[in-house]
Amino acid sequence: MKTQPWAIGIVLFFTLLTSSAQVMYKLAANSFVFDLNNIQITAMSILTNYYLYIGAILYIISAILLIIALRGGELSVLYPLVALSYVWVGILSMIIFKEPMTMLKWAGVVFIIIGVSCIGVGSK
Repeated sequence: MKTQPWAIGIVLFFTLLTSSAQVMYKLAANSFVFDLNNIQITAMSILTNYYLYIGAILYIISAILLIIALRGGELSVLYPLVALSYVWVGILSMIIFKEPMTMLKWAGVVFIIIGVSCIGVGSK
């Protein structure tokens, strides 16, 4: 089975959605109200934490998209593209949370892109 270009596009979009969901979970974690005496999250902070719900919805949508994409190609080609989520998370963390991107992190990004490219080229 030849992997269809539309399936690759959907998986790439899937990686962006899942990375956005992870950012939403980080925002949710940052906005939880903690009771420092009991070290527990209050129920109200969970019920009113919209970042948590947005993250969950993004994960559900992305799971549906991945299932659709897998119909259009080889699992061994499409699923390694999921590793690009690490690239998106690094970039989004740098932009949204002002986290530093060290040279070692950038090297990891380059290796991920090279690895995914090798799998894609090797499948032809």
